[in-house]
Amino acid sequence: MKILFIINPKSGKGRDPQDTVNCIKLNFPQAAWALTTGPRHATELAAKAVSQQYEAVVAVGGDGTINETAQALVNTPTALGVIPGGSGNGFARELRMPLHLQEAVFCLQKAKTVRCDVGQANGELFLNLAGVGIEAQIAYDFMQYGKTGKRGMWPYFKLGAKDAFTYQPQEMQLEYDGRRETIRPLSVTFANGTQYGSNFKIAPQASLTDGWLEKVVIKNVHKLKLLAAAPTFFTDDSTHLGVTDTTRVKHVLLRQPGEIIYHLDGEPKKTQDQLEIKILPAALNVLIP
Repeated sequence: MKILFIINPKSGKGRDPQDTVNCIKLNFPQAAWALTTGPRHATELAAKAVSQQYEAVVAVGGDGTINETAQALVNTPTALGVIPGGSGNGFARELRMPLHLQEAVFCLQKAKTVRCDVGQANGELFLNLAGVGIEAQIAYDFMQYGKTGKRGMWPYFKLGAKDAFTYQPQEMQLEYDGRRETIRPLSVTFANGTQYGSNFKIAPQASLTDGWLEKVVIKNVHKLKLLAAAPTFFTDDSTHLGVTDTTRVKHVLLRQPGEIIYHLDGEPKKTQDQLEIKILPAALNVLIP
């Protein structure tokens, strides 16, 4: 197989990029590899690989690197492969890829190609999840904090705890499948995959291959009820003690006057007044062990 490995040298929790390269050379001696140098570079490298008729491009990094790589592979014959190197690794977990480097590379040798769905939010790709509400606000605050402070899980949890007590849900209108509803939720997630990462399952019934998104509304319930339900998000219980409401959708228009903060696979974004979400069925070849 003609294959390119795109490696984000800044991901991997201290993993030496040279160790990654050595592992790839040992297991895929004929493969090409490249290191990213900044934002969007993975997309450029993947697009070049498509033009050179590579059969697969493997993203080595976190969900951001994987998303950037996939952007160039949608609706092409070139397959996306994944070696996890981030903190949450939501999409890699969705594919049941091992988190250990050598095990993940070994699994790629036996992987099969499956045609998977992808999502779009205002024309931008997401593989796993998109959403608005408190998790998007936390992602945005964490991005802002990372410009001046040290990133990591502890700052993320501190910001999350702060937002949990200060976030004010916003009223929004949703239109989908001929229905219209007005809600004021804690969050709304549009799930192609099941989880955010670290096995936190927002949509346990979601599938990458069914042609649908799961619209999961976390209701603005009392914080004690939300706290009681928290452990169920690490199980396959899709009811989450009644704090969520799930509907299968293909196309959604979300309207909220003014600024809308949302996220795509954990990466925070901003738009104004309207967010359009839709599913692109079977739009991406993916290597799955």
